[in-house]
Amino acid sequence: MSQMPQQAAVSKCPSCEEPLESGDRFCGACGYDLSAVPPRPDDHPTVAVGGAVPAPAPPPDGVDWPAARDSDGNGRPVPVHAAAELPGTDSGGSPLPPPPAAPPVPSAPPAPGVRFDRPREPEEYPLQAPDPRLTASAAPHAEQGAEPAAAAGDKVCVACRAGRVDDDGYCENCGHAQPRERDHMEQESGPVAAVSDRGLRHHRNEDAFSVGCTALPDGAPASVAIVCDGVSSATRPDDASLAASRAAGELLLTALPRGTHPQQAMHDAILAASHAVNALADEPATAREQGPHQNAPACTLVGAVVTAGLLVVGWVGDSRVYWVPADRATPPARLTEDDSWAAQMVAAGLMNEAEAYADERAHAITGWLGADAYELEPHTASFKPDRPGVVVVCTDGLWNYAESAEEMADAMPLDAATRPLHGARVLVGHALDGGGHDNVTVALVPFPAVPQGAGSA
Repeated sequence: MSQMPQQAAVSKCPSCEEPLESGDRFCGACGYDLSAVPPRPDDHPTVAVGGAVPAPAPPPDGVDWPAARDSDGNGRPVPVHAAAELPGTDSGGSPLPPPPAAPPVPSAPPAPGVRFDRPREPEEYPLQAPDPRLTASAAPHAEQGAEPAAAAGDKVCVACRAGRVDDDGYCENCGHAQPRERDHMEQESGPVAAVSDRGLRHHRNEDAFSVGCTALPDGAPASVAIVCDGVSSATRPDDASLAASRAAGELLLTALPRGTHPQQAMHDAILAASHAVNALADEPATAREQGPHQNAPACTLVGAVVTAGLLVVGWVGDSRVYWVPADRATPPARLTEDDSWAAQMVAAGLMNEAEAYADERAHAITGWLGADAYELEPHTASFKPDRPGVVVVCTDGLWNYAESAEEMADAMPLDAATRPLHGARVLVGHALDGGGHDNVTVALVPFPAVPQGAGSA
């Protein structure tokens, strides 16, 4: 097929004599444009014998042009200059005067918009918080001007483990926001332990608890556990649960040493918790103006009192109490009935338990503590277990993942009676592993051994 004619290759660069290769368009040494080299003629010039060279023919137009120098006299090509590198002359051969200097351009204020003269920013910024693993070794060698480390007694940042936490809850060293105190709480009081966790879906923990130990007038020990669950659809549910748990716990720990019967003390504790939650609705007029359509704070409550031979439970709402024998030789049991839509459907015979709790209205509560609650009906019950065991006091954040008594017993460690804090942690972990859709709070109260043969009351 037809091809475009190709120019004959040049063996050396006409400018620097650098050897060339076939197909080069530019010299690799000096950059000379090889396309400007005229093609080699087909014939060779005639050379006279003896070295005489015939005179060149005159140009066709009759003008005697001077021959261009192709060498500097030493066999090297004449250097090539750019036009700006050679001094200019006028028609008489005199140097041209230098051009006048350009007037200075006033600096204009930067125009709004995107600037292209800025240095490129890094794709990733280094973390401000130091690596906690390096804090211990780097602390003695802190640079001058760095933020001071937390002094003894100050709250230390959970991120950098070095900076002091200010009153607003931020680290003065790395700026990390600290977790709220109620996001995860643990407490152990004698044989009683409780754990509360925010869970994996809620933005705050609206649960609260109160645990403690006291003695009856005869010196016999008594354990107390109160667990409250804030109603999320109400205003300030976290304040409601905290106020209720504190009020109920304080009344129990005060009334039991005075000789009040545990079941009566539980009833009075629920009333005290109700008054504490109702008081939260008495807000200033300015607060009511800012949120006139807000409802009153509300929460549920469940509690247990354990003495040498008596177990008393009390509740309002859908938090629960379970009984789990320590030896697992007898079946576990649920000791409370929910104040909920599902429980009402089951009690009325309209649905079985599986159908009722599968309904989307199942967790709609029919009893709670709060200024806008229906007529308050505290529920109390007393039991006399015939063997050692563990009383589980919990919110629905736990029993949603272990609803039946058998499921709760399976989720609880076998040594929960002797290691209640560990057992409470395991149960909270069980709920988080299941999804952690709600706040999770559980208190474990070991029941002491009683003489065999005592039946349930």
